Amino acid sequence: MPDVTPIEKAQDAILAAQREIALAITSYPAPISGCDAQFNHLLDCRRRLERARIELGRPEFVPTPRQPN
Repeated sequence: MPDVTPIEKAQDAILAAQREIALAITSYPAPISGCDAQFNHLLDCRRRLERARIELGRPEFVPTPRQPN
């Protein structure tokens, strides 16, 4: 089995959290739109996890000097 990188571990953790949030949202009783703080919190978590997953997938540009010091 190949070694798992820290980024892959983080991505797996985010996916697990996304599944947990999705389950919590689908099993949540019907809220009053815009008035349910707990439901709104779940929606916020879902958005934040999606942004984190996207950000982890982006390559990081690391500028390097043209000439070594």
